[in-house]
Amino acid sequence: LHARYVLNLLHETRKHLKQLPNISHVSTCYSEEVTVCGDLHGQLDDLFLIFYKNGLPSPSKSYVFNGDFVDRGKQSLEILIILFTFLLIYPKEVHLNRGNHEDHMVNLRYGFAKEVMQKYKVHGKKILKMVQNVF
Repeated sequence: LHARYVLNLLHETRKHLKQLPNISHVSTCYSEEVTVCGDLHGQLDDLFLIFYKNGLPSPSKSYVFNGDFVDRGKQSLEILIILFTFLLIYPKEVHLNRGNHEDHMVNLRYGFAKEVMQKYKVHGKKILKMVQNVF
């Protein structure tokens, strides 16, 4: 995805998240399901498998992602792009909780910062700064 679109997505995500309270309360009735996921750690195939088995987020399919989206795997940025897009499309059905890997110092140590710089050589620093702002 072109850096311009990544930055736009990050800007819109940040704007949306700033409007939300610090703590999310998610509830469902007995007839509704909510899928709770955690620790994707840059493994895009795992996210695709979750969507394959449970369905894509939609008004009838809620998701809670319990952090640690990035680091360790090679496709952390792609995971963020997908999750942030679904968050903006379905803000009542997609909930993202920050994990300990959504932190600049952890990203430097475990690989996410390096991934962003390799994928976006020219705009990498700007994208990384905006991602950290969203985190």
